[in-house]
Amino acid sequence: MIIETDDFDEAVRFYRDVLGMPEQPAFATEGDDRVSILHAGIATIELATTAHMRNIDALENASSTPGPTLRIALEVEDTDKTLRSANESGAETLAPPVRTPFQTINARVQGPAGYQVTFFQELEALEERTAREGFTTDN
Repeated sequence: MIIETDDFDEAVRFYRDVLGMPEQPAFATEGDDRVSILHAGIATIELATTAHMRNIDALENASSTPGPTLRIALEVEDTDKTLRSANESGAETLAPPVRTPFQTINARVQGPAGYQVTFFQELEALEERTAREGFTTDN
């Protein structure tokens, strides 16, 4: 994923310094050509219908945004601690921590460049989740 931003320094500060994503070497030319590649761990892509997005908004007590959205969701070790760190850096909380029915603790902030960032802390292993009713794949 590439996030285009007009405030490069703020975006780097938030993702690298506040959230602790290690920076990797990256190539740029000169002047305003700047890039930072940050290691975000293992990535997944979550495809969701509008109904699912609205259900998550309701579950997190966050307001819905009109039209299709792209949200960044980051797995963290401690949602409360990460949210405090984000708030201390100036990020606005859109949804305070909530324990979800799918056994995560979620919180959401307004990140740089207009993207919402959800922090989620897993409370059970994938194997445990898979064994519970309601968890399935689209096969």
